[in-house]
Amino acid sequence: MNETYSLKWNLDSLFPGGSSSTEYSAFVDETDAMAASLLADLREAGDGAPEGAKLSEWTEKLQLSQARLREADAFVSCTASQDMSDKKAVAWSERVQTLSAKLKQAGDLYDAKLGEVSDEAWERWTREEVPAELQYLLSERRNGAKEKLPPALEAVASELAVDGYHGWGEHYNTVVGRISIPWEENGETKNLSVSQAANKLDDPNPDVRSAMSAKWEAAWAEQADLASDSLNRLAGFRLKLYGMRGWDDPLRDPLRMNRMSQATLDAMWGAVVDIGIEPLKKYLSLKAKLLGKEKLSWHDIDAPIATSQAKIPYAEAAEVIKDAFSQFSPNMVDLARTAFEDHWIEAEDRPGKRPGGFCTHFPLSKASRIFMTYSGTPGNVSTLAHELGHAYHDAMVKEMPPLAQDYAMNVAETASTFAEALVSDALLRRAKSKEEKLALLDERLQRAVAFCMNIRARFLFETRFYAARTSGMLDAERLNELMVVAQKEAYDGALGEWHPHFWAAKLHFYLTEVPFYNFPYTFGYLFSTGLVAVAEREGASFSERYDNLLRDTGTMTVEELAKRHLGVALDEPAFWRDAVARAVADAETFAQLIES
Repeated sequence: MNETYSLKWNLDSLFPGGSSSTEYSAFVDETDAMAASLLADLREAGDGAPEGAKLSEWTEKLQLSQARLREADAFVSCTASQDMSDKKAVAWSERVQTLSAKLKQAGDLYDAKLGEVSDEAWERWTREEVPAELQYLLSERRNGAKEKLPPALEAVASELAVDGYHGWGEHYNTVVGRISIPWEENGETKNLSVSQAANKLDDPNPDVRSAMSAKWEAAWAEQADLASDSLNRLAGFRLKLYGMRGWDDPLRDPLRMNRMSQATLDAMWGAVVDIGIEPLKKYLSLKAKLLGKEKLSWHDIDAPIATSQAKIPYAEAAEVIKDAFSQFSPNMVDLARTAFEDHWIEAEDRPGKRPGGFCTHFPLSKASRIFMTYSGTPGNVSTLAHELGHAYHDAMVKEMPPLAQDYAMNVAETASTFAEALVSDALLRRAKSKEEKLALLDERLQRAVAFCMNIRARFLFETRFYAARTSGMLDAERLNELMVVAQKEAYDGALGEWHPHFWAAKLHFYLTEVPFYNFPYTFGYLFSTGLVAVAEREGASFSERYDNLLRDTGTMTVEELAKRHLGVALDEPAFWRDAVARAVADAETFAQLIES
């Protein structure tokens, strides 16, 4: 292994100068002017159905404006995440939110204009002028416009959301920035950021985990009132807007955004409960015994089962991932090689960074950037593979029309968890000792617990929170209660200690672009499990079909996607029950190894 890779990404190749970039400033100004021009044109169009030529013109302008907005938003997300004290980045975030609201107004007017077109004229225009990749999407927009408020009212809501709804979402970053956790190590006390402290929660040393979990809970308890204000305001805004539109179910919007039916969601969760819970409880019980405990606590779940754990150097992690990807697809390993060599990845472990990890795409630059904090754990390697899966997905759709690149979150998580599975399977195949196999199985089962138990706890909490929020705001103590009840149900009492302030600590509850940022993760994990099974049966030929599936993710419902590329029905239990059974099968192997 001769390669060495930088732990810091290169943003200057996109817009030099970070949050002070003059090129970025000019780019945003140009995008703003483009969006304003489109908005003015749509406002001046008057009543009556537009001609096909005008529809085509608006469609092209909307696509270019949205691609530029995504480029601008991706850059400011990177600059804000790498340094949470960067006030200029925060200011740019607000500017981009304002631009997004303006473009949303244009999009709402555009959709309304689509709705004014007669069925006959619509059929003629889409047949003669619209690329096949956009026909479903434009019909979706045309039909969706009929379910919303009149464009003028939707525009008001978008304008008010910048400093209201989105402002409360951004407030989470302010709360996180306030947290500094004192930590003594090697005789020296230093203050850890949230991202640095989070890496201690799955430390091999149980004393470290225990000490940090107490400090972690206390740190979030200190900020709980601020966090509860944010969460309540976000939910209140959504519920009021939904009510004005005549929507009586808070799941209606996230299901629509994920192009997914309630029947599919119910079939998925039903399979998790019926098939997945008991094997995972068995695994958690066995792991508790290995760690010398009667029951695991919340922060023991992701702890390694070995008392000591060798760190995996970043360069070694890169080689492991590239090797695993190469066993499946030359296109996939080429993407990973580009990401490492062209400095797409920010992985340095330093203070001041935002917690968590993400991959963001730059549609005009046709590149991605990956953010995480790498400290050498196997979990970090999984996170890196996960985010590279997102980058691969973006690479597959980069030549599609901009609107067709906008795939939903649930299928986005398919590509990322599929990439994780490839890395995990490759490591398990080459494992030689019992201890090594147990450790790898433990990593895989941690993911199964995360997607089938942890994510379900989030879903249960958020569903009940929204139901209760219709009657008024909930204080931090009540949110703690709802969180613990949801955790106990999702884990079926398998743990001995819980995480009451999880609702405050988890960024996903505060994201404004995607409500219910939970069930799509489980969908992606289980859907990818089914894809891995197909890949094993078909061998090398499946990689091309996989690429085609990823390209189609932004152009149809998930039910149509699965039917076309896999021949399965997602709104029926059979697929999900098979997927869950496969996902938790490692629990039995784990038990057999322990008993051998």
